[in-house]
Amino acid sequence: MERIKVMIVDKQTYFRDGLHQALSQESDLKLLDCDPSQNLITMIKAESPGVILLDIDCPLLGGVELCRKIVRHFPSTRVVMLTPNPVAEELVEVIKSGAVAYLSKNATTEELAETIRQASCGQYPANDMFAAIPMAAEEVLKNFRDMALMGKAGQVVGAHLTFREIEVLNCVASGNTNKEVAQILQISEQTVKNHITSILRKLNAHGRAHAVAMAIRSGWITGKDDLSRWPEPKAGVR
Repeated sequence: MERIKVMIVDKQTYFRDGLHQALSQESDLKLLDCDPSQNLITMIKAESPGVILLDIDCPLLGGVELCRKIVRHFPSTRVVMLTPNPVAEELVEVIKSGAVAYLSKNATTEELAETIRQASCGQYPANDMFAAIPMAAEEVLKNFRDMALMGKAGQVVGAHLTFREIEVLNCVASGNTNKEVAQILQISEQTVKNHITSILRKLNAHGRAHAVAMAIRSGWITGKDDLSRWPEPKAGVR
Protein backbone atom coordinates (compact mmCIF):
# COMPACT_ATOMS: atom_id res chain seq x y z
CA MET A 1 0.00 0.00 0.00
CA GLU A 2 1.34 3.43 -0.97
CA ARG A 3 2.06 5.57 2.05
CA ILE A 4 0.44 8.99 2.56
CA LYS A 5 2.95 11.80 2.11
CA VAL A 6 2.59 14.24 5.00
CA MET A 7 4.33 17.64 5.13
CA ILE A 8 4.52 19.43 8.49
CA VAL A 9 4.62 23.24 8.23
CA ASP A 10 5.10 24.93 11.60
CA LYS A 11 7.27 27.84 12.70
CA GLN A 12 8.37 26.04 15.87
CA THR A 13 11.18 23.56 15.26
CA TYR A 14 10.53 21.59 18.42
CA PHE A 15 6.86 21.15 17.51
CA ARG A 16 7.75 19.94 14.00
CA ASP A 17 10.28 17.52 15.44
CA GLY A 18 7.79 16.26 18.02
CA LEU A 19 5.11 15.63 15.40
CA HIS A 20 7.63 13.95 13.14
CA GLN A 21 8.72 11.60 15.92
CA ALA A 22 5.15 10.80 17.00
CA LEU A 23 3.80 10.16 13.50
CA SER A 24 6.85 8.22 12.37
CA GLN A 25 5.40 5.23 14.25
CA GLU A 26 2.47 5.13 11.77
CA SER A 27 3.50 2.70 9.02
CA ASP A 28 1.13 4.16 6.40
CA LEU A 29 2.52 7.70 6.69
CA LYS A 30 5.61 9.10 4.98
CA LEU A 31 6.78 12.30 6.66
CA LEU A 32 8.43 15.03 4.60
CA ASP A 33 10.94 17.50 5.98
CA CYS A 34 9.91 21.13 5.58
CA ASP A 35 11.57 24.38 6.63
CA PRO A 36 8.80 27.06 6.64
CA SER A 37 11.42 29.78 6.07
CA GLN A 38 12.00 28.35 2.58
CA ASN A 39 9.70 28.68 -0.46
CA LEU A 40 6.78 26.42 0.48
CA ILE A 41 5.25 26.41 -3.00
CA THR A 42 8.53 25.14 -4.47
CA MET A 43 8.74 22.41 -1.82
CA ILE A 44 5.16 21.28 -2.49
CA LYS A 45 5.87 21.09 -6.21
CA ALA A 46 8.95 18.97 -5.55
CA GLU A 47 7.44 16.62 -2.97
CA SER A 48 3.72 16.42 -3.97
CA PRO A 49 2.42 15.80 -0.42
CA GLY A 50 -1.03 14.27 -0.04
CA VAL A 51 -1.65 16.10 3.25
CA ILE A 52 -0.12 19.23 4.75
CA LEU A 53 -0.28 19.90 8.49
CA LEU A 54 -0.29 23.70 8.57
CA ASP A 55 0.23 25.96 11.57
CA ILE A 56 -2.50 28.61 11.60
CA ASP A 57 0.06 31.07 13.00
CA CYS A 58 2.52 30.40 10.18
CA PRO A 59 4.76 33.47 9.67
CA LEU A 60 4.70 35.73 6.59
CA LEU A 61 1.28 35.13 5.01
CA GLY A 62 -0.38 33.46 7.98
CA GLY A 63 -1.90 29.98 7.89
CA VAL A 64 -5.32 30.90 6.46
CA GLU A 65 -3.97 32.91 3.52
CA LEU A 66 -1.28 30.32 2.88
CA CYS A 67 -3.97 27.62 2.86
CA ARG A 68 -5.88 29.54 0.16
CA LYS A 69 -2.76 29.58 -2.02
CA ILE A 70 -2.08 25.87 -1.50
CA VAL A 71 -5.68 24.91 -2.29
CA ARG A 72 -5.68 27.10 -5.40
CA HIS A 73 -2.38 25.83 -6.80
CA PHE A 74 -2.44 22.21 -5.57
CA PRO A 75 -6.05 20.94 -5.63
CA SER A 76 -5.03 17.35 -4.88
CA THR A 77 -3.25 18.32 -1.64
CA ARG A 78 -5.38 18.37 1.53
CA VAL A 79 -4.65 20.93 4.23
CA VAL A 80 -5.18 20.16 7.91
CA MET A 81 -5.00 23.37 9.94
CA LEU A 82 -3.44 23.12 13.40
CA THR A 83 -4.22 25.67 16.11
CA PRO A 84 -3.28 26.06 19.78
CA ASN A 85 -6.83 27.11 20.68
CA PRO A 86 -9.81 26.07 18.47
CA VAL A 87 -12.52 28.76 18.42
CA ALA A 88 -15.69 29.24 16.37
CA GLU A 89 -14.64 32.43 14.57
CA GLU A 90 -11.37 30.83 13.48
CA LEU A 91 -13.12 27.68 12.27
CA VAL A 92 -15.29 29.78 9.93
CA GLU A 93 -12.20 31.33 8.32
CA VAL A 94 -10.47 27.95 8.09
CA ILE A 95 -13.47 26.42 6.27
CA LYS A 96 -13.63 29.36 3.86
CA SER A 97 -9.91 28.99 3.12
CA GLY A 98 -10.46 25.45 1.78
CA ALA A 99 -8.82 23.44 4.58
CA VAL A 100 -10.40 20.01 5.13
CA ALA A 101 -9.74 19.81 8.87
CA TYR A 102 -9.15 22.05 11.88
CA LEU A 103 -7.40 20.41 14.80
CA SER A 104 -6.00 21.40 18.18
CA LYS A 105 -2.25 21.10 18.62
CA ASN A 106 -3.10 19.23 21.82
CA ALA A 107 -4.72 16.39 19.84
CA THR A 108 -3.38 12.91 20.44
CA THR A 109 -1.20 11.12 17.89
CA GLU A 110 -4.10 8.75 17.22
CA GLU A 111 -6.51 11.64 16.54
CA LEU A 112 -4.05 13.36 14.23
CA ALA A 113 -3.19 10.18 12.33
CA GLU A 114 -6.88 9.38 11.83
CA THR A 115 -7.56 12.93 10.61
CA ILE A 116 -4.72 12.60 8.10
CA ARG A 117 -6.16 9.32 6.80
CA GLN A 118 -9.66 10.78 6.50
CA ALA A 119 -8.33 13.84 4.68
CA SER A 120 -6.30 11.66 2.31
CA CYS A 121 -9.43 9.65 1.46
CA GLY A 122 -11.31 12.79 0.43
CA GLN A 123 -13.31 13.17 3.64
CA TYR A 124 -13.93 16.49 5.38
CA PRO A 125 -13.07 16.09 9.10
CA ALA A 126 -13.74 19.81 9.68
CA ASN A 127 -17.43 18.89 9.89
CA ASP A 128 -16.76 17.11 13.19
CA MET A 129 -15.61 20.38 14.74
CA PHE A 130 -19.18 21.72 14.76
CA ALA A 131 -19.93 19.22 17.53
CA ALA A 132 -16.70 20.04 19.37
CA ILE A 133 -17.29 23.81 19.14
CA PRO A 134 -21.05 24.42 19.74
CA MET A 135 -20.85 28.08 18.72
CA ALA A 136 -19.32 27.22 15.34
CA ALA A 137 -22.53 26.31 13.53
CA GLU A 138 -24.23 29.47 14.82
CA GLU A 139 -21.24 31.55 13.70
CA VAL A 140 -21.33 30.04 10.19
CA LEU A 141 -25.07 30.64 9.86
CA LYS A 142 -24.70 34.23 11.05
CA ASN A 143 -21.86 34.78 8.58
CA PHE A 144 -23.95 33.65 5.63
CA ARG A 145 -27.12 35.42 6.84
CA ASP A 146 -25.19 38.70 6.92
CA MET A 147 -23.82 38.12 3.44
CA ALA A 148 -27.24 37.12 2.13
CA LEU A 149 -28.64 40.47 3.29
CA MET A 150 -25.98 42.12 1.13
CA GLY A 151 -26.82 39.88 -1.82
CA LYS A 152 -23.43 38.16 -1.68
CA ALA A 153 -24.18 34.75 -0.19
CA GLY A 154 -23.37 32.87 -3.40
CA GLN A 155 -20.16 34.84 -3.82
CA VAL A 156 -18.99 33.88 -0.34
CA VAL A 157 -19.77 30.17 -0.63
CA GLY A 158 -18.04 29.94 -3.98
CA ALA A 159 -15.36 32.53 -3.29
CA HIS A 160 -12.59 29.95 -3.07
CA LEU A 161 -13.56 28.21 -6.35
CA THR A 162 -11.22 29.22 -9.15
CA PHE A 163 -12.51 30.45 -12.51
CA ARG A 164 -11.41 27.16 -14.09
CA GLU A 165 -13.27 25.12 -11.46
CA ILE A 166 -16.47 27.04 -12.21
CA GLU A 167 -15.90 26.33 -15.92
CA VAL A 168 -15.56 22.63 -15.13
CA LEU A 169 -18.76 22.73 -13.04
CA ASN A 170 -20.59 24.37 -15.93
CA CYS A 171 -19.51 21.58 -18.27
CA VAL A 172 -20.42 18.87 -15.75
CA ALA A 173 -23.85 20.49 -15.24
CA SER A 174 -24.50 20.01 -18.96
CA GLY A 175 -23.98 16.26 -18.58
CA ASN A 176 -20.47 16.04 -20.05
CA THR A 177 -18.12 13.21 -19.08
CA ASN A 178 -14.60 13.94 -17.85
CA LYS A 179 -13.27 13.17 -21.33
CA GLU A 180 -15.77 15.57 -22.92
CA VAL A 181 -14.98 18.30 -20.39
CA ALA A 182 -11.28 17.87 -21.19
CA GLN A 183 -12.00 18.28 -24.90
CA ILE A 184 -14.20 21.34 -24.38
CA LEU A 185 -11.69 23.13 -22.14
CA GLN A 186 -8.63 21.77 -23.98
CA ILE A 187 -7.02 20.32 -20.87
CA SER A 188 -6.09 16.78 -19.91
CA GLU A 189 -8.62 14.35 -18.46
CA GLN A 190 -6.45 13.99 -15.35
CA THR A 191 -6.59 17.77 -14.86
CA VAL A 192 -10.39 17.58 -15.05
CA LYS A 193 -10.37 14.86 -12.37
CA ASN A 194 -8.11 17.01 -10.18
CA HIS A 195 -10.45 19.99 -10.54
CA ILE A 196 -13.51 17.90 -9.65
CA THR A 197 -11.75 16.46 -6.61
CA SER A 198 -10.90 20.01 -5.50
CA ILE A 199 -14.50 21.21 -6.10
CA LEU A 200 -16.00 18.39 -4.04
CA ARG A 201 -13.54 19.05 -1.23
CA LYS A 202 -14.05 22.82 -1.18
CA LEU A 203 -17.86 22.57 -1.26
CA ASN A 204 -17.99 19.53 1.02
CA ALA A 205 -20.22 17.96 -1.65
CA HIS A 206 -21.09 14.27 -1.63
CA GLY A 207 -20.73 13.88 -5.39
CA ARG A 208 -20.85 15.64 -8.75
CA ALA A 209 -24.64 16.03 -8.76
CA HIS A 210 -24.56 17.50 -5.24
CA ALA A 211 -21.85 20.01 -6.24
CA VAL A 212 -23.76 21.05 -9.36
CA ALA A 213 -27.01 21.43 -7.38
CA MET A 214 -25.26 23.66 -4.83
CA ALA A 215 -23.73 25.76 -7.61
CA ILE A 216 -27.03 26.19 -9.46
CA ARG A 217 -28.95 27.09 -6.29
CA SER A 218 -26.30 29.68 -5.41
CA GLY A 219 -26.39 31.16 -8.90
CA TRP A 220 -22.71 30.61 -9.75
CA ILE A 221 -23.56 28.55 -12.83
CA THR A 222 -26.53 27.79 -15.08
CA GLY A 223 -27.35 24.13 -15.48
CA LYS A 224 -30.02 21.60 -16.36
CA ASP A 225 -33.15 21.62 -14.21
CA ASP A 226 -33.21 17.84 -14.05
CA LEU A 227 -29.95 16.56 -12.59
CA SER A 228 -31.27 13.00 -12.41
CA ARG A 229 -30.93 12.50 -16.17
CA TRP A 230 -27.19 12.01 -15.90
CA PRO A 231 -25.78 9.44 -13.44
CA GLU A 232 -23.13 9.71 -10.81
CA PRO A 233 -19.78 8.24 -11.97
CA LYS A 234 -18.80 4.79 -10.82
CA ALA A 235 -16.79 4.49 -7.61
CA GLY A 236 -13.28 5.79 -8.04
CA VAL A 237 -14.14 7.80 -11.15
CA ARG A 238 -14.31 11.59 -10.76
